[in-house]
Amino acid sequence: MSGFSDCNVDTAILARARRGDMKAHEILYRAYGTPVYTLAVRMLQNPAHADDVLQETSIEVIRKIDTVRDPRAFPGWVKRIAVNKCLGHLRSAWHRLAAHSGGAEDEGLEYRHGDEGRDSAAMGSDMDAERALALLPATARAVVWLYDVEGYTHQEIGEMMGRTTSFSKSQLSRAHQRLRELLGLDGEGNERCMQTQSNC
Repeated sequence: MSGFSDCNVDTAILARARRGDMKAHEILYRAYGTPVYTLAVRMLQNPAHADDVLQETSIEVIRKIDTVRDPRAFPGWVKRIAVNKCLGHLRSAWHRLAAHSGGAEDEGLEYRHGDEGRDSAAMGSDMDAERALALLPATARAVVWLYDVEGYTHQEIGEMMGRTTSFSKSQLSRAHQRLRELLGLDGEGNERCMQTQSNC
């Protein structure tokens, strides 16, 4: 996972942050910075955009920290902000233009530009889960990461993406099949395949 389960905060630090104590915000940032960046770079496959998501998430945490009273709710709250920022980037006009110019349809499951001619079985011999995930279109990759790694339900993913539950299920099923092909594991699948980062 991206590490939000380890993003624990002290009640006193949270209270200080709600009062506008920037030192407390710095402590919170050290707790959530790495998990947010990890989530963003996995979903967006772009370190610069992941940095943007981290900055945008930090700004929103500072602006809305007074809405969080229970420190146990803090990790999930920050994760939800970061996910929404990532999805915002995926919906952006710039991202759609970049995806289109690369020749990949976001709704389809195709190799990224430059890999179209490679045989799936041959790729499986030297392909790891992270590289295979990176080859998925952005929407499919986001669904896989949110469901398999972060533990969101199909209903939650559909709502966050402004789509239906069945859309999330369909994207995940097709993405899992594509990952199995890329990893040379076709026919050996199971649910939440990316949790192990080793098989599908």
